Amino acid sequence: MKKRTDNFDKFANKTRGSAIKEAFRQEKKKIKQEARAAGEEMRKKKIDKMRGIVRDEEPRSQKPGSRKQDNPAKQWETRNDGRPAHSKTGRKPAPGKERSGRKPYAERSQKTNEGKPENQKVSSELMPLNKFIAHSGVCGRREAAELVKEGKVTVNGDKVFEPGYKVSGKDKVVVKGKPVFLQRNSVYILLNKPKDFITTANDPQGRKTVMDLVKQATPERVYPVGRLDRNTTGVLLLTNDGELAQKLTHPSFEIKKIYEVTLDKPVTKKDLESILEGVTLEDGFVKADAAGYADPKDKHVIGIEIHSGRNRIVRRIFEHLGYDVKGLDRVMFANLTKKNVERGKWRFLQEKEVRLLKFMNQSFLRKNKDPKQRHSGEAE
Repeated sequence: MKKRTDNFDKFANKTRGSAIKEAFRQEKKKIKQEARAAGEEMRKKKIDKMRGIVRDEEPRSQKPGSRKQDNPAKQWETRNDGRPAHSKTGRKPAPGKERSGRKPYAERSQKTNEGKPENQKVSSELMPLNKFIAHSGVCGRREAAELVKEGKVTVNGDKVFEPGYKVSGKDKVVVKGKPVFLQRNSVYILLNKPKDFITTANDPQGRKTVMDLVKQATPERVYPVGRLDRNTTGVLLLTNDGELAQKLTHPSFEIKKIYEVTLDKPVTKKDLESILEGVTLEDGFVKADAAGYADPKDKHVIGIEIHSGRNRIVRRIFEHLGYDVKGLDRVMFANLTKKNVERGKWRFLQEKEVRLLKFMNQSFLRKNKDPKQRHSGEAE
């Protein structure tokens, strides 16, 4: 069957019902998670009660005929001989069970977090070292693994070379001489990248970076997800959520990316079909998932959907066919577009957008994956 090479807007602007279904599924999942959390809280209260731990909670209202004391302060009384006694049994509390001077469980469990900023509070959860570094907002998980292997990370004063080494918020983790802490507040920023900005956290040559455009957005340390060339414009995501960044850049997920390419001459229908069928470059075979004329009246502008993350892949495809790329604009990344975001401006993602990204909604994943077409690397 011959593939269509026109009406690019049909797949670029198609309304996807799967996004609505996914939102409904996630809402049901959220309700179940809340129910499980409530059940877990009840179990904790029961265990605390068995251990004699007093929770810092307001007393429940007493029903008529209840055997509990109306005044909690009178739960301990004094016997005739002056020794303390239980208000009901009159017995002396067993050694170690006295409650009068015992701090509430919630207060004792938060002792190690007192006086610390919100984003530096201690977490006892164990996780791989490279994941800890990614969640601290320094870089992505793969970059963090390289830092560990290069000996640029210490844990409690000792160099660690294994990215999978288990650490928690109680450990002192230092990256390149600077201590890092787990991020408590996740930030997600969509930037409409302009030309002449480098997609990196900092540039040794002093050139302008995308971080200069979002430096007033948040006090949290964010970093770009993937890369866009200096002269490539369009959708770019920045976040401190290392786990999400790992998913969006990992080749196994094959995240959908759509570009608008402006060329030096009209693209022939034969070349457009070659892009769809695939071309062989110096680093292997590659083909577009979809392609078409953005405007049937102007064949200089092509829309192309591609999942490959190989370096400068879109430019190299057209250069291989004898075209000079005059402009390259990423109009979609996953489910994100630059709609209502002017060039050089940014906005925070909405909660729904973040949820769809985290759960890898099928509407922005490549369909009918071909195992031969999996490639590593960063985006165009």
